[in-house]
Amino acid sequence: MSSRDLPSFLLMQNPIQGYDWGSHDSLTTLFGIPNPTGKPQAELWMGAHPNGCSKVTLVGSTQKLSAVIDTAPIAALGEATVTRFGSLPFLFKVLCAEKALSIQVHPSKAQAEAGFAKEEAAGIPIKAGNRNYKDPNHKPELVFALTPYQAMNGFRAIPAILALFERVKLAAIADLVTALAASQNEVGLQHFFHQLLILQGARKEDALAGLLAYAAAHQDEETFALITSLAAQYPGDVGLFSPLLLNVVTLQPGQAMFLDACTPHAYVRGTGLEIMANSDNVLRAGLTPKYIDVAELLDCTRCLPKPDDQILLAPRHEGMTGNTVQHFDVPVPDFTFSVYPAGEHGLTTTSAEILFAIDGTVTLKQGDETLRLEKGQSAFVPAATGHYQLLAEGRVARAGNRC
Repeated sequence: MSSRDLPSFLLMQNPIQGYDWGSHDSLTTLFGIPNPTGKPQAELWMGAHPNGCSKVTLVGSTQKLSAVIDTAPIAALGEATVTRFGSLPFLFKVLCAEKALSIQVHPSKAQAEAGFAKEEAAGIPIKAGNRNYKDPNHKPELVFALTPYQAMNGFRAIPAILALFERVKLAAIADLVTALAASQNEVGLQHFFHQLLILQGARKEDALAGLLAYAAAHQDEETFALITSLAAQYPGDVGLFSPLLLNVVTLQPGQAMFLDACTPHAYVRGTGLEIMANSDNVLRAGLTPKYIDVAELLDCTRCLPKPDDQILLAPRHEGMTGNTVQHFDVPVPDFTFSVYPAGEHGLTTTSAEILFAIDGTVTLKQGDETLRLEKGQSAFVPAATGHYQLLAEGRVARAGNRC
């Protein structure tokens, strides 16, 4: 298949993942996507990931997007992307959290390559419960809030961590707090984090009981209200200490944050657009019944505070004030993400793109070809499309990649 055989725009049919933390009504409320079974709808996936590949209609037949790309990789992705990545390098999602996701850390590219090779050599099955690395890739992420979106992102400053633990006064772990106060650096924070992760028995129970009692008496503060909420979802989990360790933030609609490798984070509740490198590597640190490999987690966690001014990702604006395009620049080539306002825009592909209609009808035009998207629908735009027109009645998210 050549570029002449690929349409300029392909309407996508996107799978929905039904993880149990997902919202029952967010996709319906925001985009009119039905939920006939009434079960959780956690993530709508847009892309070519083998665990949830979008479908498109080509020459009258419905095919997986991955098959279309494999048939004409240069036309679909562009020569530079094929040379650098070999496949579509990003996965684009609508994420709808009704309950908290696990606290996670994603490895760097080098760590993922080494860890994947090690587990392959050890013969650990790819779907085994104790398997850490599903592929040799990193997984940086960006999330863009569509509703108020509560999350935790990176370690607090060490003095702030100490202040919170000293307020709560947990006798069972007083020695750990004293040790952190005496070693307020990366090594000290790593030791403190490690010791909390491996708490067990009566010591763990006493510490958590004290934490929950204090939280119950301070529900007017976001941090302690969050601890109480998480305890109802994950009773007895060491991850309940995480709001004291990590920055708690609520993104307002239209705000975004970037999550780099080696940064502990968790999504608590809300709906947003999420784009990430095409990887499934997750190391968990709490709020989960799943396997936690403490040693590997610590090796992949950067135990340094995340400054307040680095928690949110401010956009770069293009165009006239009041009607600007927002480009959310990230320090990785695997994906790009921009939001276009209502209006007419002339665009040119430099890679494959996925366009998502956030809150209005969208029409895509190139020559005699047109495609209309309703709110909540998406289109795959092959790299070979080149210049095209975007006519939007509401905001449109545009995902692609650099080479």
